[in-house]
Parts: sequence; structure tokens; C-alpha cells
Amino acid sequence: MPPSLGVRPDLATRLRHRQRALKSRLGKPDTHLALIRAAHETLDPEKIGDLVVGHALEWLNATSCAVMAAGADGQVLPVAGRGLGGGLSGVATDVARWVLRHGREFATANLRRDARVEGACGAVIAFPLRCRARTIGAVVILERTASAAEPKLGGVAELMATALEGPAVALDNALTLQRAEALSVTDDLTQLSNSRYMNQVLRREAKRASRSGRPLSLLFVDLDGFKAVNDTHGHLAGSQALVEAAGVIRRSARETDVVARFGGDEFALILPDTGSDGAAAVGDRVRERVAEHGFLASQGLEIHLTVSVGVATLPDVAASAEELVNAADEAMYRVKESGKNGVFIARGLDAAD
Repeated sequence: MPPSLGVRPDLATRLRHRQRALKSRLGKPDTHLALIRAAHETLDPEKIGDLVVGHALEWLNATSCAVMAAGADGQVLPVAGRGLGGGLSGVATDVARWVLRHGREFATANLRRDARVEGACGAVIAFPLRCRARTIGAVVILERTASAAEPKLGGVAELMATALEGPAVALDNALTLQRAEALSVTDDLTQLSNSRYMNQVLRREAKRASRSGRPLSLLFVDLDGFKAVNDTHGHLAGSQALVEAAGVIRRSARETDVVARFGGDEFALILPDTGSDGAAAVGDRVRERVAEHGFLASQGLEIHLTVSVGVATLPDVAASAEELVNAADEAMYRVKESGKNGVFIARGLDAAD
């Protein structure tokens, strides 16, 4: 029986009705060439993913779609999506995980009654994105309402896979570049930003602050007594303590702050649009939380460390990124010289003593 006037056909019905038109469209070389050209115009994974989402929604006459990528250690990375409100984003991630694990199409008339993936959703169809003989991602189409039958791509499945192979190659290249760039600016041990990235951000933010007249603060944080951890418990324990300290400092900072391992047991925080008083408040929070933390508890120990924090603010005591680094470093050593476990704000030459 045909659907009632004004009632949108379910996903399975729409796919069945579009088979012939899709075969004709996807079988044209011009369709593939246009996709390849569009996908290779950018190195932004999100833009490539959005290109795939847009075409998938149009081809399948759908309203909700996500493109997910395979990450490290079985992770599923969201790349792009549309119409994923109301919990559909989590459902898309779980379905994509199934597709990536099994390397094949996923289809269900009603996910609420499907034991493979849990989720309050109706009809779903998802298929792998493949390139270079690998499954590098998944395209997930979701409908809030169930279908009377299982949705099927049928004869267009192979044509869609061929059409999307070019964008899949572009996406794989973009994600590989993104991962390489992330590794180049990340500290291997703590997973914070490294000093190279910190210096890049600091120079950029210093120029921006000078143009806008807004303050920029830098905190140097040094672990007091860290050498004793290495000497007493070994370098592996010392490395674990650094990882824990990094976590405490990261959680003590704000989302807008850049937190880096500057080197050894020294950390740095870049605080855009923050004056000396606000920066000192962040420094106090870092100092208090590090002092409260019991280090190496997983190894049956309960070691307590403190930090010395130096604060410097542009333009109060510096006019450039280099001067800001020197001022924060000197302020940190003022704390070290006066007994450690404190915060010192650089006040300029006229307030040095």
C-alpha cells in the first residue's frame, strides 16, 4: 500500500525507490571525478568528512549522517556529522565502532530491537570507507523512526564504495598529517604540549596581545624536591610522578589555557587575556592541588610534592615573548630562593626588592 499523503516513507522504502536513479548517477565518471577534486582541495579532515556527509544525505534522501574515522587502540574519532542531536551522536559512534571492527555494512530496521548495538534509535544503515585495502572510517545514516523492513543499499553499495574511494584517500591523508602534526607538538611522556609548541603559541599570543592591548600571562611551574623521587624510587617512578603532576596541572588550568612541559620537571601555562591577578589565582590553584595530591599511590606510596610558581604578565613586565619567558623564569626562582611552595608575581625592575 502506498504511503499516505504527507507521510514520509521510511528509510528502507526510500532506499528501494532510489536504486535506479542512484545507479545511473553513481555510474557516471563525472560524479567520481567531481568528488575526487572536491575532496583533495583541502587537508582539513572535517571539511572532507562534511563533503561525504552532504553527498550521503543527498544520495540516500536522509536527514542524519555521521562520518567516523578509525583512531588508535580501537578508538572511534568523529569527523563530521549533521542532524545528530538528541543522543544520535553516541549511537553513530557505537554503530561506526561495529562497522570498523567487522569491516562490513551494518543495517537494521529498528536499533532498539538489535542486539549488536544499544541505542534509542530507529532504522540505521552504515558502511565502511575503504582505501588502500584498509577500512579507514565509516559512514552512518540514522533515522529516529523504525522501518518496516531492513534498509538495503542493494546494487548501489559497490558503486557508492567506488565513488567514495577518492574522498576516503583524501581523508586518510588528512588524518595522517593531523596525527603527525600532533606528535610534533606533544610531549611523549606527559601528553601535554611540548616546549616547541609552547614557544610558537607564546609568540603568536604575544603579538596578538600587543595589537589588542589585552594582557597575556605566563606561569612557570617547577616541582620542588622532584630529584629525591628519582634518587629514592628510581627513574620509572619519577616518570610516573611527572605524568601525575601533568594531569593535576592540566585539570587546574582553564580550557583556554595552553599547558606545556617546558623540560625536565618544569611546566608552563600560557593564559591569554589574563592579567597578573587572574594568573596568580591559577598559580595558587595549581600549587594547592599539587600539594594535596598523593603521588605514586598506585605503587603503594603516598608522596607529597610542592611547586614553585613564577608569574609574568605582558605588558606589565615584558614587551615580547622572550622577555615574558625570562620574567616568569626569574619569578619562579625567587620562590625557590625564598623556601619553595609558593607563587611569585614579577613586578618589574622597580619592584624587584
